[in-house]
Amino acid sequence: MMELTGINSSVLPALAGAILIVILISIWIIYRRRAGRSIDSRLRRVSYDLLKQFIIPDGDEGEIHVEYALLTGRGVIVLDIEHVEGIVFASDSMEDWTVMADRRRFTFANPQHGLFDRMAAVKRLLPDIPVTGFVVFTNKAKFSKGQPSNVIMFNRLIDELLTEIGDHHEEEMEAYQLQWDRLRDEAVAAQVGHLLRT
Repeated sequence: MMELTGINSSVLPALAGAILIVILISIWIIYRRRAGRSIDSRLRRVSYDLLKQFIIPDGDEGEIHVEYALLTGRGVIVLDIEHVEGIVFASDSMEDWTVMADRRRFTFANPQHGLFDRMAAVKRLLPDIPVTGFVVFTNKAKFSKGQPSNVIMFNRLIDELLTEIGDHHEEEMEAYQLQWDRLRDEAVAAQVGHLLRT
């Protein structure tokens, strides 16, 4: 049997433990960096508050699902995230948008219509502050002939909001926060009612 020269055999378990700790710490750091780049965490960094995957009344005796709403210095921004990869052929007037990726081609319904419905539902609850919205495409999508209205790339949205955070008057943000709390309360009430009915 071969002996390790210069290393006491009782030191080997401690050395193996130290190496394992270094590996685990490295994995944790990599995980945290990736998590920091996730959609949710990046949106949280550029907004004062965030609501995700909630239901509110649609104003027509029904309910509507909202993917994201951000409280920002602009007011409330409603977001629909599209995870598509490839070249997107789209316009405001097209009923269906097409994506070409490698040799694959698929279509999906124009997402602007749903976004406008969600914006209207939020605006109905928050009449005193600005409500805007975007269909947000992750950066794996490319638009062949320009982007339709209310469409933005994720990195551009983050860059725009990052430059604006902290540039707003305290009184204005307090007024926005009161409205935002109303949206949060409506979302919780609608969610509870939805769960009770199912």
